[in-house]
Amino acid sequence: MKTIPEIHLCVQQPAGYLHSLGLVDQARYFRYQFRRLGVRVSMAKNRLRHDAVNFVFGAHLGFDPAQRERYACIFVNLEQVGTANSNVSQDYVHLLETSAVADYDPQNVAGYAADGREVPVVPLMHAPYLAPAQAIPLEERPIDLLFMGSMNERRRAWIDKVECYGLTVSMFDGFLYGAERDAYIMQAKAVLNTPFFDTSCLEQPRVAHCLSLGTPVISERGPQYRPQQAFEDSVFWVGNDDMERFFTSEFASPAFYEAARNKLRRFEQADPIDAYAKLLAFAAGVRECHDGERAPQPWQPRGINLGAGKDYKQGSLNIDALARAEPDLVLDLSAPLALPFTVAAPAAGPVLLVEDSVDLIQAKNVLTQVPDLAGLMGNCLRLLKEGGVFEIEVPYERASSAWQDPTHVRAMNENSWIYFTDWFWHLGWFEHRFEIARSNWLDSSLKECGVEQAAFMHVILRKIATSPRERNTARTMQADLRLPEDPVPAAEAFSSGADAAPE
Repeated sequence: MKTIPEIHLCVQQPAGYLHSLGLVDQARYFRYQFRRLGVRVSMAKNRLRHDAVNFVFGAHLGFDPAQRERYACIFVNLEQVGTANSNVSQDYVHLLETSAVADYDPQNVAGYAADGREVPVVPLMHAPYLAPAQAIPLEERPIDLLFMGSMNERRRAWIDKVECYGLTVSMFDGFLYGAERDAYIMQAKAVLNTPFFDTSCLEQPRVAHCLSLGTPVISERGPQYRPQQAFEDSVFWVGNDDMERFFTSEFASPAFYEAARNKLRRFEQADPIDAYAKLLAFAAGVRECHDGERAPQPWQPRGINLGAGKDYKQGSLNIDALARAEPDLVLDLSAPLALPFTVAAPAAGPVLLVEDSVDLIQAKNVLTQVPDLAGLMGNCLRLLKEGGVFEIEVPYERASSAWQDPTHVRAMNENSWIYFTDWFWHLGWFEHRFEIARSNWLDSSLKECGVEQAAFMHVILRKIATSPRERNTARTMQADLRLPEDPVPAAEAFSSGADAAPE
């Protein structure tokens, strides 16, 4: 019998990308269903766990396939793949073709799977935790019809037709997600749904979410819609030949409200727990196979990112002194560090840091916060291989944005790098130092600019070997004479007799 693994839900979010919040609803639903099955579940943005099976939401936004070597991953496809109007990249399709995948709609599976039977299909249905504590009666809701989602000509034409019947369709003036969006859904008598393209599948995640919040859904039946029975029974389906009658005579009538409440009750009875139990067994098999193939030796990262939080970088070892930033490894890299350094990090698994092994270290808005900057720079110099680079972004001292962060202990300017480059011997360095490979200014939008508009400095330091002349300078200026011990071989040792006993 396979051991039931812990489950980790990873929501992909490129830096500052608002629309990744739309993936949280589905991840939350998976969490609820797995917890019903007695499984321990964690959730995070961009972070994977070495000790769990990772369900990845939003891999179409970018995912390094090499991470599958260290992490057991199942990709949750929420995109409409394989249709004529599919807008996902070929890299994403190839990722699905070569990975373990779970999908919410069997119509998607043919777009990437040679054998659809190998892909678990787990529908998104009633979410009891979304039910409002005190729902506004449908008749008293202030919004008649609400539409959410991206707009195109097809959708615009359908909504215009609805409004021709004397109704107002409310829409957000910007994208909203989470509780802020749900507050409006629960004020609507109904939510409108219509496909983006003729080839689109039913927008099951959106429809299920609205129904779970206790709001009816009125939907055009798209040409390619193949809704499951739970949606057949719970949605008001309106065809083009029936729109005028429905929106002029039925909508907002006592019969509509009664039918809506019956449809919402029927949707509450839809329970996909069997599908999620099968998915959990599938996850256990994925974990077992991955454990048998995963390399046993510790991970020696080629890239290190100093900091985590919103600046977390997948594929690198993310190091931060603060646990609340959710790094891979909680470590103060400015403190003395004995190398080689081994640690078993809960998220990253066994990690080995050795000298001269790292290609790239990145630090965004970190160096202004470190109490012992010289210690940090020294450890980074040791970790980087010769020719490796340290990419740095810091607030510029003369910008109005400097010192805004209360955790900053220093400001930085053009001269902040001189001790790490030209005057390296002040820090006790001898064989290696940094050189400035590139330096430029960034404005508040992180676009390259002139110094007059600069809010940040972007600097790339490269580790290089010191020259004979530089090492001579270091010998001159440092207190340490840097002489070898010149041990005396036993055969060359001579006793002066000073320790001999007196006659």
